[in-house]
Order: sequence, then C-alpha cells, then structure tokens
Amino acid sequence: MSDTLPALRATLTELVAMDTTSARPNAPLVDYAQAKLEAAGFSAERQRYTDDAGVEKVNLVAVKGGSGRAALALVGHTDCVPYDAAWTDALRLTEKEGKLYARGACDTKGFIACALHAALNAKHVKAPLMVVLTADEEVGLVGAKKLVAAGLGRARHAIVGEPTRLTPVRANKGYCLAEVEVLGKEGHSAYPDLGASAIFRAGRFLQRLEHLATTVLRAERDEGFEPPFTTVNVGVIQGGKAKNVIPGACRFVVEWRPLPGQPVERVPELLESIRRELVRDEPAYEAHIRVVRTDRGVNTRADAEVVRFLAEASGNAPTTVSFGTEAPQMTELGAEAVVFGPGDIRVAHQTGEYVPVEDLVRCEAVLARAVAHFCG
Repeated sequence: MSDTLPALRATLTELVAMDTTSARPNAPLVDYAQAKLEAAGFSAERQRYTDDAGVEKVNLVAVKGGSGRAALALVGHTDCVPYDAAWTDALRLTEKEGKLYARGACDTKGFIACALHAALNAKHVKAPLMVVLTADEEVGLVGAKKLVAAGLGRARHAIVGEPTRLTPVRANKGYCLAEVEVLGKEGHSAYPDLGASAIFRAGRFLQRLEHLATTVLRAERDEGFEPPFTTVNVGVIQGGKAKNVIPGACRFVVEWRPLPGQPVERVPELLESIRRELVRDEPAYEAHIRVVRTDRGVNTRADAEVVRFLAEASGNAPTTVSFGTEAPQMTELGAEAVVFGPGDIRVAHQTGEYVPVEDLVRCEAVLARAVAHFCG
C-alpha cells in the first residue's frame, strides 16, 4: 500500500473526530483545513451564514496560484447526517479488514482528506487551484447555494466529492419537493353526509398522481439513468384529529427527482392538472399546492475534459446517478463538474459507514494527478 496512507489515515482520524452533524457548527473542521491550506500558500475566504435554527455555518474557498476563476476546484461538503447513539465509535476512526469506519469516513470526509493532501502537496501550481468546503449539503445543498448567490467558487473544472467508488459521475437527477394540503369539512363520523373527508379526497388525488407517475412520467425517458425517468414519491402524509371525526384537512409531501433535461416545473404542472380535474368533478373540492424546493440536475458532456481525464485516471467509465449532489451548483458557477470520490453511497448514512483503505489511497493519487494536469 502507498506510503501516503499513514498521513491520509491521520488526517481522516482528525476530520471524523469533529462532530459536524448538520445541526451543529462546522467551523472546527473549517478552522483545521484553513490553517493547513494557508500554511501551504493558499489564500482563504470564508462565507458565514446562520441556518434556520440559528447555528452559524461556514463555507471555505481557498485558492493558490493566482486569483480569479480557478482552473480546478476540489469540492467537499463538511456536514454529516446524524449517527445512532449506540454507535459509540462513530467519531473514532477504526480499521478492520481494509476498511476505515466512522461517521463521515465515506460521506465525505474521506474525499476531503484526499483533496487536502492533493492540494497541500501541489508544489508547482501555475494555474489557480481551489479547494471549496461547504456546509449543509445534507439538508438541502444550502452552503453550495449560498456560494452561487454570492458568486464564490468560480472554476473551469470541478471535482465534487461524493462516494462513487472512484467512478466519475457526469450527471445526476434533480431533487424537488411540494406540499399539498387537501381540505374537507369536519363532522361526526356517524353522519358522513354532513361533512367531507379530506383524507378520502386526498386519496383520490394520490390515485391520480400515481397513475400519471407510472404512465406519463415513465414515458419521458433518458436511458442514461437508472431508473431512466423522473421518479415520484409521497413519503409523508398527515391528516385527521380522531378516529370518530371526519377529517377536515390532509397534508402530504410530494418528492420528485427530475431528469436533467426535464423542466423542474413538469411535476407541479401535473399536480395542478389533477387539482383542476378534481374540482371539475366535485366543485366543493379544495386543495392547495406549494412548491418548496426545485433543485435541478446536471448533465456534463461525456467528452468534457474533466470527465475524460477522470475516466482515464481511475480506469472507470463515466456514469450517472439518481441522487442529488453539489455538481449543479458548481455548474451554475461556470464549471464543467464531475462527481467523484472514495467509498460507496450504499454504505453512507448508516451505522458502520466506512471507506475502503484502497479507495482512499487511489483517490488521493487521482486528485494529485488532476491537480498536476489542470493546474501544473
């Protein structure tokens, strides 16, 4: 195994020891990374903001080799999902059978460790190299969106860290949410004709939504994805006050993951068409639709230089994924963006999350080659 492993392991040990669950401040990790980067000649800029709970968060943009638009940006999110209290070693890196276990080891502190080492060891940077660390990716790509709003983090090429098993991901679907509230009329359940069940009304809405999701949306395809269509899910529904009261309201959340080539407004338009049809059939029918999130996907060209470079350097053909990433935000900032990193998304977000040692070493080597290629 590579002689870089002890240093990588030591850095990852320090990174995972900092509890950067999304509900907590991420400043300790940013402080740690900024000190190392500045000592290696990077100039660093912080973007601070306060999240909805009043917790201060920090994005970091560090550049070496000039000012202005970077030739290459290495992008990692500092926050992690919560961990089970029963996982007593969640913040202590442990190794077993070639795997390094800890919360964030896979998603995405393993990538950050590799990015830091590749950046810190870059001796001759002729074109600007950028390291971007974001906050609140896990709760809505909030930090990356703040960068876009401020115009920070502009680069020609970007490698966005996520556990992809060292496979370059050139495209991902978007992520959108809408809240639907269906209203009825409360009454005693023994006399149903004196009221109107919001839950029954919501059931009629959902039946039509399922039909459109499995017919219309499945017919609009992009075979580069699996599944090759925009998916729709209703994962949360609430309604009613008691078992013997006709419910006056029912609320549910519609989640859809649009193909990059499909407008994010496609599903809201279908929701509105359902509402209109139900009102036509039952004039007293009342429903309200509120779109709360519309994150677009991204589709970087297969022949883009950064895609071709990572495919050659990793030995893995480019692919697509159905989960969201920060690549769309980096694209908005002008980059050709690819998602890439050590570990497997299927073991992220769970107790016993790990990154293979071999992935960690190979990732650092690929990122070092990328820095030399784009910035050397």
